[in-house]
Amino acid sequence: MEIIMKQVTTKSDLRKFIGFQYTLYKGNQFWCPQMRMDEMKTLSRKKNPAFDFCEANYWLAYKGKKLVGRVAGIINHKANERWNEQLVRFGWIDFIDDLEVSRTLIKTVEEWGKEKGMNGIHGPLGFSDMDNEGMLIKGFDEQSTLASIYNYPYYPEHMEKLGFTKAADWVQYTFDIPPVIPEKMERMSALVQEKYGLHLLKAKKAKELIPYAPKMFKLLNQAFDELYGFTTLTERQIQNYIKQYFGFIRPEFVSLVIDRNDEVVGFGISMPSLTIALRKCNGKLFPFGFIQILSAIKKNDTIDMYLNGVHPNFHGKGVAAIYYQELHKAYLRNKIKRAITNPQLEDNAKALTMWKSFNGRQHITRRCWKKQF
Repeated sequence: MEIIMKQVTTKSDLRKFIGFQYTLYKGNQFWCPQMRMDEMKTLSRKKNPAFDFCEANYWLAYKGKKLVGRVAGIINHKANERWNEQLVRFGWIDFIDDLEVSRTLIKTVEEWGKEKGMNGIHGPLGFSDMDNEGMLIKGFDEQSTLASIYNYPYYPEHMEKLGFTKAADWVQYTFDIPPVIPEKMERMSALVQEKYGLHLLKAKKAKELIPYAPKMFKLLNQAFDELYGFTTLTERQIQNYIKQYFGFIRPEFVSLVIDRNDEVVGFGISMPSLTIALRKCNGKLFPFGFIQILSAIKKNDTIDMYLNGVHPNFHGKGVAAIYYQELHKAYLRNKIKRAITNPQLEDNAKALTMWKSFNGRQHITRRCWKKQF
């Protein structure tokens, strides 16, 4: 049966685009759904500031009347300029186990990219590094985090058959929270703070973090600048993320290291895991999903470690020990037993070294695929 591609042009189509994954992964205990309202905002040309420098199209694939796949095509002009490339990104890709479906999805993005002057394709990627990225290739039966993609094992098999090769891999670790803070970390934290005149921001309420949030994101721009496909966040994006996410955070699970000039030089951001809660509410905040979310935020034994970074001027000087020690204290106070890291590039040695100290297990790998036209 012929595969028909339909471009998403209406809100109804966009709801089908977002809803397809809920049909495809229904009942899968390892899939973590996204918040549907957040997905709508991210894909909205009016609400996502990334459209200041990106253009995108979304498509649905049908066999007869049956919806069998979806894909987004994105051109991040800022990223292409930064990395001196002409690549179209594919993202939000999902499909049934049918090679003709996946082939048609990818071909549709490739043809659109060629029309726009691109000479290659890579993904899964979003509009920025703050979007989910990477296709799962290891850890299909492992619990992941909200900020990551799940897919079935046949996905990477399709990509190889379609001529894609590895561009970059992201890895995730899981580890049990040590019942005692290592003496070495406490000692290092104290020494580094004294030597460089640093201190921790003591915030009891989320609103006390807001004045430092723009500084943290600007540091993120500096700390992540050399990571695969990264482009600096604009002021509009920064304000959007602050508005979108800082209302949900628990200050005790956020650790900011401040210098003498009141600038952020290191940060660690974590949150109680929302994976199980999001499955229960099927990604919907209303009418009762918010109860599951609030319950998971208030009482949980698993923490998701979202973001961490250190100013380039402080690399190799032990700043990470300061914020990890503070987070460790918070985990113990709240009876957190387990932590799961967010995806980090496998060659990002500075970030990955820390998990070895906690006897972490590398349990998940995700891949960005690439192909030239």
